[in-house]
Amino acid sequence: MKKKLGLLLTSVVMAGSLAACGNSGEKEGSGSSADKKVLTVGTSADYKPFEYVETASSEEIIGFDIDIIKKIGKDLGYQVQVKDIDFNSLIPALENGTVDVVISSMTPTPEREKTVDFSDIYYEAENMIVAKKDSNIKTIEDLEGKNVGVQLASIQEELANDIAKKEKIDFEAKKLNRIPEIFQEIAAGRFDAAIIEDTVAKGYLEDNKDLAGFEIDNGDEKTGTAIAFEKGSSLTDDFNKELKKMKDSGELDKLIVKWFDGETK
Repeated sequence: MKKKLGLLLTSVVMAGSLAACGNSGEKEGSGSSADKKVLTVGTSADYKPFEYVETASSEEIIGFDIDIIKKIGKDLGYQVQVKDIDFNSLIPALENGTVDVVISSMTPTPEREKTVDFSDIYYEAENMIVAKKDSNIKTIEDLEGKNVGVQLASIQEELANDIAKKEKIDFEAKKLNRIPEIFQEIAAGRFDAAIIEDTVAKGYLEDNKDLAGFEIDNGDEKTGTAIAFEKGSSLTDDFNKELKKMKDSGELDKLIVKWFDGETK
């Protein structure tokens, strides 16, 4: 009986030791993960190929901007977490601390720079007017009396206002949160046209043969995109250094080839 009891106690002690070893290993692993810095990134995942979700295959947010932020985050030792937020809510999310940085093909403007800081420009683009082929909209003057879709709080919204004011063209800028919604309105005939960044517009033109588009002539002025930070953030300098490394090493050009079929600007 004593022999059996001794064996039983030995088994219990060994099991406890093994359990303790197992818990220690798990704790150590989870601890190292928990100690890693988390970078919460805000984006509006409706802007293919910059940031979007390929819903047919995954719920993951992918795109040019996402590859950039993941590369920089990894090199700076961050665990990157991406949040999908309506474009017009991105800067408020940055201001209230919901996110640490914003990358969403965002253009630095004097108005935005009043409340947030920006990195150096990492990509330049232009803008297009997109409409149905049978609409006969071929110049900005043809927007007279039309309903024109723009993304809310975007540089294209500002551009629409500038066109109406400077060119004295009377049209109504219709603002929506998401780019796919704008194209749905064009398809339904509720919008006559839309002002869209050219890289994004070209993707829709390829997929919708009943659409046509033309670039807006802005002379030498192009729309630059940058990463946004909370005002006075210490992250800005670190990210600029990493962006420069990506440019100098050719890494940024590789991503442009990957996402834009080699079209550099």
